[in-house]
Amino acid sequence: MIKDMLGGRSRIAGIVLLVFLFFLPLIMPRFYVYMASIILLTGLLATSLNFVLGYGGVFQFHHCVFYGAGAYGTALMLTKGGFPLWISFIVGPFVSALLGLIMGIICVRLSKLYFGMLQISLGSLVWVIVYRWYSFTGGDDGIHGITMPDIISSYGNAYYFTLVVTLLCLFVMYRMIKSPFGSALQGIRDNPIRSEMIGINVRRHQVMALTIAGFFAGVAGALFVVVDNTVFPDMLFWTLSLEAVIMCLLGGWFTFLGPMLGAAIIIALRTFVSTYTVYWALVLGIIMVFAIFYLPTGVLGYIEEKMNKKMIEPVIKE
Repeated sequence: MIKDMLGGRSRIAGIVLLVFLFFLPLIMPRFYVYMASIILLTGLLATSLNFVLGYGGVFQFHHCVFYGAGAYGTALMLTKGGFPLWISFIVGPFVSALLGLIMGIICVRLSKLYFGMLQISLGSLVWVIVYRWYSFTGGDDGIHGITMPDIISSYGNAYYFTLVVTLLCLFVMYRMIKSPFGSALQGIRDNPIRSEMIGINVRRHQVMALTIAGFFAGVAGALFVVVDNTVFPDMLFWTLSLEAVIMCLLGGWFTFLGPMLGAAIIIALRTFVSTYTVYWALVLGIIMVFAIFYLPTGVLGYIEEKMNKKMIEPVIKE
């Protein structure tokens, strides 16, 4: 799978990266392990967005509402319901999937920017409910100090749990993209009218994709509860959704692992540049301008193009 996802020449690099991620808690300080956990779950969030944005061509501008819904669903099941983590961890993503289904049925009647604008409106409505419902969600204070079971309460075990779940989710999403459903979704992205003419139910495929993307965003939100033991309303705010879109564009929204790379770049920038200046977003803006002009397919897309060119040139010379 790594060979297919990264390309033949990147197979060794992918295996080295997996080995490094496996041994990371043994060789790196706690701060970097926490940061790696955040990169993994945020990368999963960005990849779930790219499932509908890059492969489906759906303008999902408020994707993080599903991320927050999954986190709050898990946190409320633990704190208010007193359910075990394993049940809460399953319920949270399904809450996000249900929200994705409802919002998808409403929004899919529109297309392109109108779809995105309506989704931002509905997502902001969910954010206001969470922000103002003090007795249930904690309002703008959120919920803090969520207790985890001993087996994943340490930062190392939380990291391994995040790593395994993220890899599993990436594998499932990758298989979906390579399935007939994924091919139909990409066909709808390229030409929805022609897809409908050959018998593909465009709206049903888009609603299914939105529900699936919402589910995996909810998994990322539930992982955040495991890693950070907290939830807060900003997890559902539209600015975080914009950040997820930038992750996809910067990493490469036509590559499967591009959003993971974009998430790593942005989180590293936010962490290290913000220690020198509060205007770290200015640095991100400058990088985005260069990326749009010189790397329209994103960082990973550019690397893949160069590698494919090197593989083709010797064949042409022969």
